[in-house]
Amino acid sequence: MLVDRINSWVRRIPNWTLYILYALPAPWLFYLGMTGGLGAEPIKALEHELGEIALQLLVIGLCITPLRRFLGINLIRFRRAFGLLAFFYVTLHLLVWLVLDVQILGQVWADIVKRPYITVGMVAFALMIPLAITSNNWSVRKLGTRWRALHKLTYAVGLLGATHFVMLSKGFQLEPLIYLAVILALLVLRGTAQRQGRAARSA
Repeated sequence: MLVDRINSWVRRIPNWTLYILYALPAPWLFYLGMTGGLGAEPIKALEHELGEIALQLLVIGLCITPLRRFLGINLIRFRRAFGLLAFFYVTLHLLVWLVLDVQILGQVWADIVKRPYITVGMVAFALMIPLAITSNNWSVRKLGTRWRALHKLTYAVGLLGATHFVMLSKGFQLEPLIYLAVILALLVLRGTAQRQGRAARSA
């Protein structure tokens, strides 16, 4: 079967290859920013590119469970890598905004309070911190069932991240809405899978 072949091929891929492949865009984007490859506003462009990569990684991570439940494609061993890489890019996105864009500490807090899209983004980042800290085998063993409950925050992070993208976009732009729609669809799939699981247990 095709699914079995895909799963067999996936099992041969070492986790470290994902970290290397997805870490490469970061230095390349910084290089483009320093050499004029990101247009007239390189800092804004760099913020955007780093944030969008983070959102893409979140979406990929959210797709892993539906792919396994509905199609039988098992990428579960890569979920931690995608989550940590998303946190890495969100952190870079935030640092570019803090260090290169705003630069004034007092202005940072003012922007967080006064600009709703920044408030939403900061809430998403704050929720990602405990997820990143507990993305290890020791935390899984120590927290037990609480670990699964904690990591359900990933869906909230994805939804907040997409909302942040929609809110900061000027005018009507289709791309942010597509991200939001995909994440909402994944939430619906999750709810469907949970209802099916409860129905199966009841039967």
